[in-house]
Order: sequence, then structure tokens, then C-alpha cells
Amino acid sequence: MAKMWAGRTAGDTSKLADEFNSSIGFDSRMYKEDITGSIAHAQMLAKQGIIERHEADVLCDELAQILEDISTGKLMIDRNAEDIHMFVEEELTKRVGDVGKKLHTARSRNDQVALDLRMYLMNRVDELCADTKHLIAALTDKAEEYKQAIMPGYTHLQRAQPIMFGHHLLAYAMMLLRDVDRMNDCRRRMNISPIGCCALAGTTYDTDRYFEAEQLGFDGIAMNSLDGVSDRDYVIELLSDISILMMHLSRLSEEIILWSSWEFGFVELSDAYTTGSSIMPQKKNSDMAELVRGKTGRVYGDLMGALTVLKGLPLAYNKDMQEDKEGVFDAVDTASMSVKIFIGMIETMKVKTENMKKAAQRGFINATDLADYLTKKGMPFRSAYKISGSIVAYCIQNGEVLETLPLEKYKEYSDLFEQDVYEDIDLFTCVNKRNSVGGTSVQSIEQQLKYVREKL
Repeated sequence: MAKMWAGRTAGDTSKLADEFNSSIGFDSRMYKEDITGSIAHAQMLAKQGIIERHEADVLCDELAQILEDISTGKLMIDRNAEDIHMFVEEELTKRVGDVGKKLHTARSRNDQVALDLRMYLMNRVDELCADTKHLIAALTDKAEEYKQAIMPGYTHLQRAQPIMFGHHLLAYAMMLLRDVDRMNDCRRRMNISPIGCCALAGTTYDTDRYFEAEQLGFDGIAMNSLDGVSDRDYVIELLSDISILMMHLSRLSEEIILWSSWEFGFVELSDAYTTGSSIMPQKKNSDMAELVRGKTGRVYGDLMGALTVLKGLPLAYNKDMQEDKEGVFDAVDTASMSVKIFIGMIETMKVKTENMKKAAQRGFINATDLADYLTKKGMPFRSAYKISGSIVAYCIQNGEVLETLPLEKYKEYSDLFEQDVYEDIDLFTCVNKRNSVGGTSVQSIEQQLKYVREKL
């Protein structure tokens, strides 16, 4: 196949070099953005009198037809083409003749690929943010459903204090809200048009970069042509944002894996999001959560790969930058699939509230409230702390919990104990006393639910 860049050289490269150099295998996914950008470019060229209006009309009409043909499968992208830009231009020239060769006036593949990548990633960010909001809504709905379901809260993976399951789920909703905010902020910086920067130094043609940027929906243009073609900050920033998103999903995955184990038994995942064992018939594995946890490392690798590619590049464009796409495409695809999987997994997850409550009782996580009870009766806190610890030790040795220990046994430790002790150490009471803003009481959870829904 003749090379579009043949001239200075004969364009004769080895088949292996062609394969090594080719990016059509992964940049073909940007065909819509490439064609949309070319239509806007043709319109700008006609507006500025660089090409005739009728020529621009021919170009735009045929580009629109090529877009439709690819979208419907009528036209298959030639995998022998060097990249999607060359494929579209060659197909256009094949259809309309020499006028097709005028399309590339006043632009380079350097600014063209930068344009396509920005447009493509902005579209994907919009999709990923929408899916993440759907997941936040699923978590919020589940949190509201279980805003009165008591579970043990943990520090150091040790039972610490009683909380509501809804409160725990809302912690992840807050994380994901920040993820959406970060991605939208990244999109704002991404929304700058590089087209018209050409190879690196701009062009001698009287172009209107602002018009072209406006046609494509950009907020502004890159103000330095060197920066315009070599900037990949937005790729790094998006990869970083997606890595944080995946980290949050991985943390939730870890909890779901623990919660769905026999040892915890707090939740049961739907059969639609679990697998079995080839040899152990009793197994129900939380493989989807485990895969999200595993794929998080893969996304981290995409970020580190992009950082490493860019760290030593002089201005302006270098072929190394071709390596920016596979990593960021992989990260976006991975995060998108992970979020979608999580939506269904959360929506169909069954919560075993009795198991959660029993775990909270067995953890004696109301022992602090027991000490506070004695303190309110006039006993010094340190004395109350010691007595509470002794009672907990007795319960552990005798298979009791604080809520079921007879009053007579309490009175063996202190005459200050009365029947009202059971109300003070009731887990539901303990939780609802923690009524500070952001706390775990039902009232506080309802405030958090309102906050999240307003944000959405």
C-alpha cells in the first residue's frame, strides 16, 4: 500500500516495520471523532476561502456517508491502513477524487490525533460519569433500605463500634461522588482544541481555529502550538482519576468478598454475579468482585505506563505518543465494565441483617456505652471502664452478651446497675445516640441520603 507520507523517502518499509508502526488496531475506535473533526475542518477551510464552498460540501457530504457506512457495517475499516486518519482520508479520496486530497490542508496528523483523542475521551468520560452516578444511586437506594440495619463497624478489621449498614454504604457513595467530580474537572481541562497547531509550529494559511473549535463544542483552543500537539496531561489526569475510582471499587470489592464469606455471612450475592467451583459443589464465589479488585492493578499499570512514556520526551510530537492510547483505552474500558458490573451486583445483593446484628452483639461493641452508663450514675470513668471490661470478660467466658446478661449478675459488679441499663446498651440506642452530622444515627443517615441525592 502506498504511504501517504512518501516523498522524502520512498515509503518502502518492511512488513514487520509496518505492523510495528501501525495503530489502526486500536485507534480505529476513534473513527467517529476523526470524521466529525474532518467535517468541521472542511467547513473552516471553506469559510476562510482556502477551498471552494462546493468542494467543502462534497467533502462534508461524503465524510458523513463514510461515517454512516462504518457505523452500519457497510464499510469495514482496512486493518492494513497505517491509522484511522489515513484510512478515512484514503477512502474519501477514493470516492471523490482529488478534492479529497484538499482536506488535509492546514493540519497535520499531529494535531489531528490530538483532537480525536480529546474528543473521544470526553465522550467516554461523560459515559463513565453517568454510569458512576447510576452506581451511586444504587448504593444510595440500598443504604436507605438498610438505614436501620445494625452491623459492627471496624477499625484494624476488629469490631469497634456499632453502625448502620446504610451508613457504611454511604461512605462509598461519598467516595464515588468525588470520583465523578474529579473526572468532570479533568474533562473541563480536556475541552481545549489543538486543531490548527499543525505539526508543531502552526500554519501559513489564514485559518480560524476559534470557529473550528466552536463547531466541535470546545471551550477554547490551545494557545501554544508546541504544547497543543505534545500535551497529554489530560491522559495522565484521566488515568489518575480512573485509578482512584478503581481503588474505591477495589476497597468495596474487598468488603463484599469478606461479607459474603461464611465467616461473615453479612450479604449474599446474586447467582448472576457469582461463579461456582469445578470440584467443590458447595462453593459460591464472588468472582466479579475479585476481578474488579484484580483489574485495579491493571489500571494502575496503565497510569504508570503513560507517565513513563512521557517523562523524557522533548517537544514537540514524538512517535512514543502513539503509546498513550492503548493504556488509556484499556483503563476506560476496564473502569466502565467494572462500574456496570457493580451496579447490578449492588442492586441484587441480599443483606442478612440478623447475622450483622449478632456479629455486633458478639463483638461487645457497646462496652463503651456500658461504661458511660455507670459514669452517668456518678462512678468515675476509670472505675466504670474496669467494671465494664470485667463484665465483658465474664460474658466471653460464659457465652453471654451484654444485652442478655441478667440484672442480678450486673448487680454483682455494681449496685448502680438498674433495669434501664438494657435500654442504654441496646445497639439501636447506641447507634442512634451518635447523632452528630455525618454520624451513624438514622437521622444523620437521612441527612446524608438527602445530600447524595441532591448531588446526583
